[in-house]
Amino acid sequence: MTIQRFDHVGVVVGDLPAAVAFFLELGLEKEGEAPLQGEWVDQVVGLDDVRADIAAVRTPDGHGRIELTKFHTPAAGPGFPDAPVNTLGGTRLTFAVEDLDDLLARLALHGAKLVREVAQYEDFCRYCYVRGPEGIIVGLVEQLG
Repeated sequence: MTIQRFDHVGVVVGDLPAAVAFFLELGLEKEGEAPLQGEWVDQVVGLDDVRADIAAVRTPDGHGRIELTKFHTPAAGPGFPDAPVNTLGGTRLTFAVEDLDDLLARLALHGAKLVREVAQYEDFCRYCYVRGPEGIIVGLVEQLG
């Protein structure tokens, strides 16, 4: 076997505290936060003179982790905060949630906006996409019944 487990997803952000607050409101738990710099970081990410701050948040079950990184040097590129869901190489993070309507109201206080609307698939689930910090697309699925 080659893969032991899924470790994390990394997301580059411009405002680390706002991104952390968004994911904490979503229900993730903060694991830690630290500055990053040095030759080993340069080697891993393939950039020179990296200076960054990183925060890790995890799902309550402990099986999923998101690594949020704010690059100070070199400066991050502009990104594509309004890219459609079908953009090549685009990512979305999807979470199973409870009380979707309440969660959407709380996430709106952190700037989240529905991509379109909440859709219901038969009697199985309600599903939507929101754009969070930096245009990150987050899928929210509420199981019904």
